[in-house]
Amino acid sequence: MDRALFQSSLAEKGIQLSQHQMDQFDIYFKLLVEWNEKMNLTSITEERDVYLKHFYDSISAAFYFDFSSPLSICDVGAGAGFPSIPINICFPHLNVSIVDSLQKRITFLSHLANELGLQNIQLFHDRAETFGQNKQYRESYDIVTARAVARLSVLSELCIPLVKKDGYFIAMKGAAAQEELEAGKKAVGVLGGNVKQIHSFELPMEESERTIIIIQKEKTTPKKYPRKPGTPNKLPIE
Repeated sequence: MDRALFQSSLAEKGIQLSQHQMDQFDIYFKLLVEWNEKMNLTSITEERDVYLKHFYDSISAAFYFDFSSPLSICDVGAGAGFPSIPINICFPHLNVSIVDSLQKRITFLSHLANELGLQNIQLFHDRAETFGQNKQYRESYDIVTARAVARLSVLSELCIPLVKKDGYFIAMKGAAAQEELEAGKKAVGVLGGNVKQIHSFELPMEESERTIIIIQKEKTTPKKYPRKPGTPNKLPIE
């Protein structure tokens, strides 16, 4: 996906990017490739692939959820900033928090946010399990996002505790989403969530399957969740 197709494809979805925003994506791509040479951020480095599989793919959440109001978003395990930074470039009024357990990635994201001139970003070097038990941030976000990171039963325990009541957890998954959903239903319910929408589509050009699962938080998460670091992965709620 070249830059012109990226811009026109988003315009077809109602997301109009200015020249400034296109310049931000260009800087993002260049910094991603530059920093990737000294630390492992992504295996995808060809420009067309980055625009399709990282930028467009991240923004696809906005095809199914309205980001037009001033929402607070927490992105869990964002890695090189996906999906939250592409979404924030498109919707600069959003207040974005990113939680990642690796200091090197936080250093990259801090530099990236400065170079892109993003004003409303907070970065946290922490495990999602301990961040989710921090009273200052627990149940405080309108939306929590995660892209692929772990299977849904595990991801729900890392993300739903951070969502405020009546807020949303948006899980961005690949082709195995239906199986994950079946296995993850118990966890979603235990943590106070309810699956509201499931959107499946194919990424343009390469036609790989994507699924966006939108879960609304209807009840307060029991205090014991998330459990200690590593426990959700070893003993998922299934």
